[in-house]
Amino acid sequence: METKLTLKMDEAVILSAKKYAENNHRSLSRLVENYFKNLTQEYTPPKKYSPLVESLIGVISEDDLNDLVEKDTRARWIVKREII
Repeated sequence: METKLTLKMDEAVILSAKKYAENNHRSLSRLVENYFKNLTQEYTPPKKYSPLVESLIGVISEDDLNDLVEKDTRARWIVKREII
């Protein structure tokens, strides 16, 4: 259901917004609606890791990782360089 909304804004802002909407083949109403949708949409931070790495998180326990680091020189080198 669509409902009418009245806004009060600086005239120069309105004129600029109308020009932008026209240049982008959109209505001003649609621009405002999309803005409000984006504004109220819950923010999801971007993922730090690739999907493969995400799927592997938790596969090895922290204790097992620490044991591996103590025993393996290469693992120790990787952890020191924060590659993991």
